[in-house]
Amino acid sequence: MGTVSEADFSGAFNSPLEAGIRAVVILEHLRPESLDLAEMVLFDHVVVHTADLGGPPSLHPEVPGRKGELLVRRRLIEASLQLMQRCHLVNQESADEGIIYRASEEAAAYVELLETTYSVQMKSCARWLAEQVETHSKAQFKQMVRERIGDWSEAFPTGSA
Repeated sequence: MGTVSEADFSGAFNSPLEAGIRAVVILEHLRPESLDLAEMVLFDHVVVHTADLGGPPSLHPEVPGRKGELLVRRRLIEASLQLMQRCHLVNQESADEGIIYRASEEAAAYVELLETTYSVQMKSCARWLAEQVETHSKAQFKQMVRERIGDWSEAFPTGSA
C-alpha cells in the first residue's frame, strides 16, 4: 500500500473521501458519543472552521459565506458516512432519537495512521471539538455554536423520513 502525498490529498477537499475521513476522526475523538446526521453536519463544519469559534487554526481558508456551507453540506456528509460504513470505520445504528453514527472498533487504528500535515491538523481540530463537548456537554456546545453562526437547525429535518 503506497502513501498519499500532501499534494495528492489536497485535491480531495470536500470530496466524500475527505469528509468521510473527517467523520471518522470526529467520531473517534468523541467516542463513546454518537451523533445524528444534523450533528455530523454541524461538527464537520466546526472542525473545518475551528478558528471561527476560538479554536485552533481552521483546516480550510476563511471564505465569505462559509456559514451557508451548512445548508449544502448534508448530502456530502451522508455520502461520506456511507463510504466510511463500507470501509467498516463508521457504524450506523437505530436509536429512539433516530439514526445515529459511531466510530467502529477499527476507527482508532485508522486514525492513528493518519500522518500528513493536514491530517495532524484535522486531529488537533477534532481533539479541540471533543474537549469542548466534554467541558460543556454536547447540547451546550451546540447552543454555543448556534449563537456564533446562527440557528441553522430548521434546515435539517429530524426523526425518520
